[in-house]
Amino acid sequence: MTSDDPSASAELLGPVEIRSLAEKLDVTPTKKLGQNFVHDPNTVRRIVAAADLAPDDHVVEVGPGLGSLTLALLDTVDKVTAVEIDPRLAAELPATVSWRAEPFADRLTVVQKDALKITAADLRNPSALVANLPYNVSVPVLLHLLATFPSIRRVLVMVQAEVADRLAATPGSKIYGVPSVKAAFYGDVKRAGAIGKNVFWPAPKIESGLVRIDRYDNPPWPVTESSRAAVWPLVDAAFAQRRKTLRAALAGHYGSGAAAEEALLAAGIDPQLRGEKLTVADFVRLAGVTS
Repeated sequence: MTSDDPSASAELLGPVEIRSLAEKLDVTPTKKLGQNFVHDPNTVRRIVAAADLAPDDHVVEVGPGLGSLTLALLDTVDKVTAVEIDPRLAAELPATVSWRAEPFADRLTVVQKDALKITAADLRNPSALVANLPYNVSVPVLLHLLATFPSIRRVLVMVQAEVADRLAATPGSKIYGVPSVKAAFYGDVKRAGAIGKNVFWPAPKIESGLVRIDRYDNPPWPVTESSRAAVWPLVDAAFAQRRKTLRAALAGHYGSGAAAEEALLAAGIDPQLRGEKLTVADFVRLAGVTS
């Protein structure tokens, strides 16, 4: 549902409003929940712009916190579902939206739940994930939502810079690993920018980065629960001891080095390579996943 006033826009939160809300709720950002609140309007506008959203998108936002990014999203799309684990923040978010973006209040749905426990029954067919993900669980949350909602076509998330680099890494890179392969299983993964420390309260000790994922329109392999169950253990084993050859690294998975070598050769993969040299397609082929 859209606002009747085409000129209406949300008032975004700055440092003063962020501090005021936190004081009102007696909220102290916690490391345990990975909470760092964005207080720079230009940063949230930049995130929304990088997501390249359409008005009819249904965006799921994880960890909305005090609502900085939520307000910018409501200004852009017709439906936002915010998933917040902290009950105080979840309860306050609709009030913040009524205060700063009243014409768009009916676009918001709040789900008070751990994002890692979200199921398909909790929200209907989101088309995009746009979020400042809690840094302590960013990769598990990202992969869980991609697996749970095949309807998500676009992802734009802010994560720790080092994690952003790993997610977007390509085969052969020293930082290419499990997150790189599993994210690329779903779509095209790219670094979408860097975010400094000073746009947050409190300012974290680390830099942040934006990652964009565009899900494959026509996946090169089946993206199903059964295909993940076949591919994921191979990926995990291949990178568990990075210096080992694939023959050695996968010996436990296949029961012996000889059996691992046989499987690798059958898939057209050199057993003396290391896991960092394999593409997602190589892992899928090795797992025997076929369309």
